[in-house]
Amino acid sequence: MSKRTVRITKASGEKVPFSENKLRHSLLRSGATESQIDFVVEEVNDLLYDGIPTGKIYRKAYDMLRKRSRSKAARYKLKKAIMELGPSGYPFEQFVGAILEQQGFRSEVGVMVAGKCVTHEIDVLAQKNSKLILVECKFHNRPGVKCDVKVPLYIHSRFRDVVMSRNSDNPADHIGRNSGSGKSDARILSREDYSEFEGWIVTNTRFTDDAISYGVCTGLVMLGWDYPNKSSLKHRIGLSGLHPVTCLSSLNRKEKEFLLDKGVVLCRMVPDDLGLLRELGLSDARIAKVERECDELVHELDVPRE
Repeated sequence: MSKRTVRITKASGEKVPFSENKLRHSLLRSGATESQIDFVVEEVNDLLYDGIPTGKIYRKAYDMLRKRSRSKAARYKLKKAIMELGPSGYPFEQFVGAILEQQGFRSEVGVMVAGKCVTHEIDVLAQKNSKLILVECKFHNRPGVKCDVKVPLYIHSRFRDVVMSRNSDNPADHIGRNSGSGKSDARILSREDYSEFEGWIVTNTRFTDDAISYGVCTGLVMLGWDYPNKSSLKHRIGLSGLHPVTCLSSLNRKEKEFLLDKGVVLCRMVPDDLGLLRELGLSDARIAKVERECDELVHELDVPRE
């Protein structure tokens, strides 16, 4: 069967024609050389059959690239690595906070904020000078899931409640400070402290068209895996070099989960916490391999090509 007629099955169940160009582009984004790309593509072409799941293609490409370069394989698996930050969304929130800090913001995770009506737990609160960003993170640990219009509808109502509290001149109007949630220590955001105010939604997957339309219409900043085109989540990660520890091919799943539990979310944090690797029982040789992979990921930035 000609590879041009092979249809592959996406995580959503949709069947689409296999595109060798897309595979080559994803490998190129990982920093793979032309010879490495040719090697991987040839191996994948030998595997193809009509209806093959995209996950099977990905695993084959990853395994083949890993044989040539661990750091490039780590970049190639970035999307899957983000999903492995779960099952809870807290490591993802820490990860988003780190991206904003790379852009000069000071970030906090899991902050209680008073609204006019109720108190809200904001996933990430980021501040730079007089600008404040309230970020809600929508984390998904399986492929094919999209954020539909109900997500920005719900989050926009929460942001509006916070804004109404911020615009109030009467401290008694901050009902959320002593709401039924029992969070009497919720933070009040005053106009004097912040002259710029933005609401963000960040997801590691994709938005539906209606979700994007509503977000744009209401002024929410929508940041998805590949949206917007030149400022998407994967683009920002590539420019900043902030790869999660789940990218690492030199550690197994349990070892990565141990680091996440200890608050080590980024590859660049690992060299500062080598004691944790020794606590895991890793040999000096393995620790050196982990350090080398982290160093390559941090310093050889994966700048996305257009």
